[in-house]
Amino acid sequence: MAMLSVLDLAPVVEGSTTREALQNSLDLARHAEKLGYNRFWLAEHHNMPGIASAATAVVIAHVAAGTSTIRVGAGGIMLPNHAPLMVAEAFGTLAELHPGRVDLGLGRAPGTDQATMRALRRYMGGADSFPQDVQELLGWFDPVVPGQTVQAVPGAGADVDVWILGSSLFGAQLAAHLGLPYAFASHFAPGDMMGAIQIYRERFKPSPRLQEPYVMLGLNVIAAETDEEAKLLFTSIQQAFANLRLGRPGKMPPPKADLKLDPMVESGILQALSCSVVGGPAKVKQGIADFVAQTGADELMVTGSVWDHAKRLRSFEIAAQSIG
Repeated sequence: MAMLSVLDLAPVVEGSTTREALQNSLDLARHAEKLGYNRFWLAEHHNMPGIASAATAVVIAHVAAGTSTIRVGAGGIMLPNHAPLMVAEAFGTLAELHPGRVDLGLGRAPGTDQATMRALRRYMGGADSFPQDVQELLGWFDPVVPGQTVQAVPGAGADVDVWILGSSLFGAQLAAHLGLPYAFASHFAPGDMMGAIQIYRERFKPSPRLQEPYVMLGLNVIAAETDEEAKLLFTSIQQAFANLRLGRPGKMPPPKADLKLDPMVESGILQALSCSVVGGPAKVKQGIADFVAQTGADELMVTGSVWDHAKRLRSFEIAAQSIG
C-alpha cells in the first residue's frame, strides 16, 4: 500500500480567525505525525480569505518547530511569484533549522487572480520561464564552486527534496526530464492524471536526486463514523468550490444538509472533485485501496478540509487506520 501524507490548506472556517487556522494546522501536523503520516505540506494561495498559508515558508517554519519527525514542506511554492534565489534562501534556512525534513514542491501557476499577480509584481509570462527557473533554483542548492560570485546563504549545499507539481502533462514531462519526484494535483484537477503518470514514468531520466520515478497523487478524503456523516461534512468543500467558481471566495462554510447547487456549477464540481473518497471507515479503506490500484501511486497526498476541527482530526485518523 502507498504511503500517506497530508496536504493542508490551513482553512479559515466561518466563525473563526486566521490565528485559529494556523493553530489548527500545527495541531493537525502533530496529529498526523503521531498517526504515521510521511509528510505535511502547505500550499501557496493569495487573496483567498479561506486559506491562511499565503506566506508558505513562514507557516512551514511554524509547523516544523512544533513537530519533530514528520517531513514538512510546500505543495507548493508557485515559482513564477518568486525569485529562485530567495526561494533557495528560505528553504535553505528551513533545512538548517530542521535537517533532513524539508520538501519543496514547485508549481508554475500563480496561485491567484490577475489583479493579485500585479500586486505581487508578477506577470503571466513568468510561467513561460518555469523550466529555466527550476533549473536555476536547483543550481542554488548545489555546493558553491570556486569563483562563484553569488551564492544562496543559507541554501548552497542544503538538504532539500525538490518536487515538481502539476495538473497537466507539462509538469510530468519536466519532472521526468529533470529526474525529480512528481506530485499531481488530482484532488482538484484530475483530468490529465493517468496521462501524466504514464508520460512521467515512460520518460523519466535518473538524476543524482532520484534514480527511479516516484509519483504522489492528491486525493480528497473525508472520513467519519458513518457514510452519511462524511457526506454531510463534504458539503463544506462543495460549497467552497461553488463559491470560488462563482467568483466569491470566502471562509469555509459549515456543512449544509440537503445542499442544492446550480446544475452547471454542480457538474463542474463533480468533475473537479472526482478523485475523492467520502464515507465511513469501511468505505474509506476500500476507496483508498481502489485508487492506489487504479493509479499505482507510490504515495498519496491526502487533503480533507472539514469545518469542525475535531472532526477533521478524526477524518485523518480514520484515513491513516485504513492502510494499517
